[in-house]
Amino acid sequence: MPRHQLHEAIATVSTKPDQTLTKYRFVDSIACTYIVSVFAASIAELVTYPLDLTKTRLQIQGEAATVSAQSKLQYRGMMATAAGIVREEGAMKLWQGVTPALYRHVVYSGVRITFYDYLRKEMAKGYTSHEVVPIWKSALCGIFAGCVAQWLASPADLVKVQIQMEGKRRLMGEKPRVKSAADAFMQILKRGGVSGLWKGSVPNMQRAALVNLGDLTAYDTIKQTLMKKLNMPDSRPVHILSSFGAGFVAAIMGTPADVIKTRIMNQPTDEKGRGKLYSGAVDCLTKTVKSEGLFSIYKGFFPCWIRMAPWSLAFWLSFEQMRLAIGTTSY
Repeated sequence: MPRHQLHEAIATVSTKPDQTLTKYRFVDSIACTYIVSVFAASIAELVTYPLDLTKTRLQIQGEAATVSAQSKLQYRGMMATAAGIVREEGAMKLWQGVTPALYRHVVYSGVRITFYDYLRKEMAKGYTSHEVVPIWKSALCGIFAGCVAQWLASPADLVKVQIQMEGKRRLMGEKPRVKSAADAFMQILKRGGVSGLWKGSVPNMQRAALVNLGDLTAYDTIKQTLMKKLNMPDSRPVHILSSFGAGFVAAIMGTPADVIKTRIMNQPTDEKGRGKLYSGAVDCLTKTVKSEGLFSIYKGFFPCWIRMAPWSLAFWLSFEQMRLAIGTTSY
């Protein structure tokens, strides 16, 4: 072929769009998914945070370290606890500790969603576009992503729990342990070193695994049942019902680990950062059940469930609407 014809052929090929290549779009990138997930989680956290604070207070009440044998519990249930906080500490105290909670979601929700999305796409490589990845594989992806994200976010979770309990400590006449989130972080670091920031991380990860497993399997099962058995369209009513049901299952599976996590994180520590009440998750579980009964590990279950359902709904609706607004593909 003459040289001028070769040049023309190369020019013609180079001007044709390559249909096999996908144009890069930031809105479909991992970074964008991370940012959107953090914003959506922040919205959900702000809306439902008072329930999380109430749940934490319920889980701590009755603990041997905070209630003497002669005294009576100040609060008994969810509504009484919330009303007591507003009456004695002020309405804004229902959001005490929300700052480290938001910091937590910068790590937890961002990593959880993006890592899960990556893992499920890897799982789907062996299947055609008409096949559905088995639920058990998706569940494994959710469990693994949740555990990794929770481990990374555990220091922020520890700071949040300690901040949440400061209002109650002051009402009881006890000396405040921390003044702010930054102060709590520095004191934890000073007492226990870097490893002290991960106190309670094991039950935290166990809870994350159980919650992710319960949330994923329950949501998918309820949604498919409503759509196939009741012929309901894939709409917001289906999402609402599915998220509340999934929150209920996740609360059943995750509340015991959540109670143990909260107590381990809230316990006083010695000068070396070691817990004075519990040596670990198993020790905390044993002592809690022995002194307070089996159902004590479900303290805060109702607010936990009431929070999980609207949190999930608020997160996913916000997440999907934001992605739709910026022109990205559906999740």
